[in-house]
Formats: sequence, C-alpha cells, structure tokens
Amino acid sequence: MSEAENKYTEEEQVLQESQELQDEAEPVCLSDEEAEAAVEAILFTMGDSVEIQRLSAAIGRSAEDTRRITDTLAGRYQSANCGLMVRYFENAVQLCTKPEQFENLIRIAKVPKKLTLTETQLETLSIIAYRQPVTKAEVEEIRGVSCDHAINRLIQYDLICELGRRDTPGRPILFGTTEQFLRSFGVRSLDDLPSLDALQVEEFKEEAEDEVNTRLGI
Repeated sequence: MSEAENKYTEEEQVLQESQELQDEAEPVCLSDEEAEAAVEAILFTMGDSVEIQRLSAAIGRSAEDTRRITDTLAGRYQSANCGLMVRYFENAVQLCTKPEQFENLIRIAKVPKKLTLTETQLETLSIIAYRQPVTKAEVEEIRGVSCDHAINRLIQYDLICELGRRDTPGRPILFGTTEQFLRSFGVRSLDDLPSLDALQVEEFKEEAEDEVNTRLGI
C-alpha cells in the first residue's frame, strides 16, 4: 500500500472513530454562545486546522451551522483589537496569529526558516496546482524536462503530496497540492487561484527549453 493510500485509510479511520464516538455520546445541546466558545477552545487547543465535519461532530451541529459559528468567531477576531484570526482552508478551519504580529512573535519565538523556491520548482508547482491530480510524466510533458528533483523538493516543503494512483498501465502516482500550499500562498481554496491561460503554459514550455539548452551549452 502506498503512502497516499495509507494516508487516506488513516483519515477514513479517524472519521469513522469520530462518528462512533458521536453515536455513543449523549446528545450535545449547546447555545450559539456555548458552541462558539467550544469551537474557539477546540481550535486553540488543536493548533493546526480542524475539518468542519469534525467540529460539527464535537458541538453537535450541522456543517452549515458550524460554518456560521466559525464565521461569527472570525468576525469577532477581525473587528477586535487582538492578535488572532480564523483562517479557512477548503473544508477546514484554523485559529492562528495575524500576519502583522510576526515582528512581535520573533522577539520570543524562533524565526521560521524562509521558504525559497527556484523558478523550476515554482513552475512545477504551478502546473501541479492548476492541473491536479496530475502525474509526473504529464508535468514533464508540459515543461519538456525532468521534474524529479523539483517534485521531491516540493514534497519536502509539504507543498504537494501523493493523491493516489491513476488507473492506467503502470499506475502512475498522482500529485496535488496540500493545505500548506494554501497557507503559504494565502488562499482559502484552489478556486481562489488566478486563472492560468494557454499563453502562460506555453511560456513554461519555452523557459524549460531554454533551461535544457543552457545545460547543453546550446
């Protein structure tokens, strides 16, 4: 079983266990204020993002209700003079610090290592982001050069991951972007990415050809 298949199996198990706990637990009956406080406590304690579905199970509300509650919480943080904010990533939500607090944080916390992408890595990431799920061969067909190193680096940076395998001969690995990709580029979902036209794809090809020619001394 591949790493991606293991990941999906673990996620399905977590959701199943969460549903079993919800079925066994006594019905939750919280007011909106209590539910908002519960969501705030969960997000603060977890630190990382939490799926809306799991939040819904925890507070005994529908996904729609839970989104309304998180929106209310987000609005409170946005309007208040505080250093926290609520961020959404696809179907998950996270409580984190506001970007403008960075200078204050690094006075006491370790400065995070700055992520720097080469042009090759950025082009490879762009193709994966817009064409996902996509195989390495398909990325290389667009760029015209090998993408092994770039893809390995992007996996190390947690910007892309394996999504499974395509049901074709050889069962090639499918790649896609991660939640960290959304976090790093400041977007809520893939729908928020700017449109990529055919001209930009052609520019990727031309830049890749120039890269090959440079390596060969042409």
